[in-house]
Amino acid sequence: MRLTSKGRYAVRAMLDLTVHSNGNPVRLQEISQRQNISLHYLEQLFRKLRNGQAVKSVRGPGGGYVLSRSMDQITVKDVLDCVGENINPAKDILGSEAEQANTVEFHLSKNYFQNLGVIMSEYLATTSLGDLVRKSVEIEIPTQETSSQNNTGNETVTESTTSSSDVTLGGLASAIRNPIGEINQ
Repeated sequence: MRLTSKGRYAVRAMLDLTVHSNGNPVRLQEISQRQNISLHYLEQLFRKLRNGQAVKSVRGPGGGYVLSRSMDQITVKDVLDCVGENINPAKDILGSEAEQANTVEFHLSKNYFQNLGVIMSEYLATTSLGDLVRKSVEIEIPTQETSSQNNTGNETVTESTTSSSDVTLGGLASAIRNPIGEINQ
């Protein structure tokens, strides 16, 4: 059960597109610079996202990508499915060794991880890009502090630098790490 960089980058890129689009196409070069993701890798991801109908491409001057549906209609699960990410914890349970392990413990663990997969899938399917964007306003972003010496070389001056796009996108990254809701059992 592991979310690969492909899935994490796809979600980050889609959130970036959601935040910066305002209905206008966003170029992959811009997303690449803001998110520090290889342009070549983004092109591969967006080809899959376009084939999965999560985004539409706009050709010509001022072209780029836009969401194919509203941000509230595209779930994190949709994004992960488009890029072929499979985070089902039970995906490897059925194999040659597993088929031979016909024990109570095998069946208990198999059922447990299959149920976990269902819960994870439901959670991802109920969290939209819009949910994460709205959650980003609640996220407090630590400022980046840089130290520099003044002209005398004796004192250290600390300055705080945070741009509005750092706050928004940093908040989105934190919103992904911090769950929106808790699962009650």
